[in-house]
Amino acid sequence: MEDTLELRDLAKYPFLKESQEHVSTKTAPLEDILKSNYGRILVNHAAERVIKAIKSKRQLRVERIADPEKDLFSYALARVIVSCIKERGIIERYIRFEASRSSFFLKNENDNKRQLIANKIGFDLDSDAMKVTDFVELTSVLKDDHWRLVNREVATGFVRLNDDEIDELLRERIRIILQKQLPLSIPIQVCDYFKTLIEEIGKVFQEQILRQYGAIEEISFPPCITSLITAITAGTNIPHQGRFSLTAFLNAIGMDSQGIVELYCRAPDFDISKTMYQVEHIMGARGTEYTAPSCATMRTYGFCVKRDSICDNINHPLNYYSIKKKKLKRQDKSVEFVT
Repeated sequence: MEDTLELRDLAKYPFLKESQEHVSTKTAPLEDILKSNYGRILVNHAAERVIKAIKSKRQLRVERIADPEKDLFSYALARVIVSCIKERGIIERYIRFEASRSSFFLKNENDNKRQLIANKIGFDLDSDAMKVTDFVELTSVLKDDHWRLVNREVATGFVRLNDDEIDELLRERIRIILQKQLPLSIPIQVCDYFKTLIEEIGKVFQEQILRQYGAIEEISFPPCITSLITAITAGTNIPHQGRFSLTAFLNAIGMDSQGIVELYCRAPDFDISKTMYQVEHIMGARGTEYTAPSCATMRTYGFCVKRDSICDNINHPLNYYSIKKKKLKRQDKSVEFVT
């Protein structure tokens, strides 16, 4: 079996220990790199990589690696940039992008190289089955019903897999590795160097959020979110989980902190400074941006109420919002056509 990795392999799979060791042994102090002409080229390439991750769709278009050294070092700088941004949404998109990119390369490797990389990430390609515990870990965030354990063929503690499923689980394994590696702890003075780039990338991300969810339309909110807003408007003191869920949802669809705080004005225990602190904390102002809870979590909290037909086909309130907006838009166009 082929047991060595070339530079091009390190660029294809930059999350590997060997890839990171190569960067660390070849790298001068980061401050010196950033001041050099080549360093500026790498920074621009890294920023483009992050922007591509933000804009990428599910069907990723992967280009041939022309310069493995440049590609590998731009990955290292891209990790620094997204860690400085501290926007959970950007980090997650970047992780998904890099996982999809590496899994694309892995799918097209020869059998020996494919087996070598799989072994390095703790994935057994010699078997068409996986331990139940490993399967549950890898599929915990996958949405399709066929990943649910109750829908699988399970025997003696192993789950049967087909070739396409193995490819998808390889990608998920890479995503988990990347997720454990980010964000990095970056000194403030280093992040200051990227200030302009961070602002530009933030604008791109906001544009993508607007493109994905459009202008905020309360009429398209899922019933669980509408019920929380109704309770607050009526002066009801909702529990912490309710405020967290509502804030995280509104943040995800692009509402700013001032707009969110205004919603809480009628709460019986409203305190402007305390509310602002909590809202900004959930939105990531102090390091970690929290994601909106899934439908399963909302059911656990007891907030899944007044379900409708859309609820039967989604597993996240954000999916409901996107579907409802598209549905209402189609209805509006239909009315315009008839008139």
